[in-house]
Amino acid sequence: MYLHSNIKLLRKRKGITQSIMSESLNISRSKLAGYELSISPPLDTLVKICEYLEVSVDLILKENLEKYPAHKLREVLETSRYLKGRDLRILTTTVDAQGRELIEVVSQKAKASYLAGFSDPDFIGDLPRFHLPFLPQDKKYRVFQVDGDSMEPIPDGAWIICEYIDDWTGIRDGDKYVIVTEQDGVTFKLTYNQLSNKKQLLLCSSNPLYPPFEVKAEAVREVWKYRMMMV
Repeated sequence: MYLHSNIKLLRKRKGITQSIMSESLNISRSKLAGYELSISPPLDTLVKICEYLEVSVDLILKENLEKYPAHKLREVLETSRYLKGRDLRILTTTVDAQGRELIEVVSQKAKASYLAGFSDPDFIGDLPRFHLPFLPQDKKYRVFQVDGDSMEPIPDGAWIICEYIDDWTGIRDGDKYVIVTEQDGVTFKLTYNQLSNKKQLLLCSSNPLYPPFEVKAEAVREVWKYRMMMV
């Protein structure tokens, strides 16, 4: 684990002192000094440190950032911030009178307008929506209607419940995802994570008649992980 040396490196890269950083994080200078040497911070403090240094938790823990030359480190950090994306991607959603998040339904007809309207509160608010109390309430879900036969045995017209993914680095090879892109709109595919080396996703159909294709990370607008088919 490279946490301690990475904190020190990134702080110095910003050109700030321990005093300034510790004051911004509302912790003592001695605690920050300890984190840069050998002490592991509590999880909530680690998250604050990563937000302050503009780096993902995964990267600061696992990568030895000292090994990168300056130009490569800049590229790695920019990629990390983009893929993590919590501050870049604001999800438009709906709630009921009790403040519970609702599950919006995107039909085949609505999919044609989804790319233009996914961030528009009026568009999302006009979608049919409902609540499922048996799903974990700390996640965000949306229902999409499958279009075509590329993901058989899930048939054309099926309704699938998907979970919103804001950290794309966690996309798992071979799992099913709804990927919203600039070129193709809403696409339901088996997805392979090539973000770390190629900054792209490889999308494959379960039906061999359809060839795989690649999408660049910068073209992706939303990622939803398939959870179940509604019957």
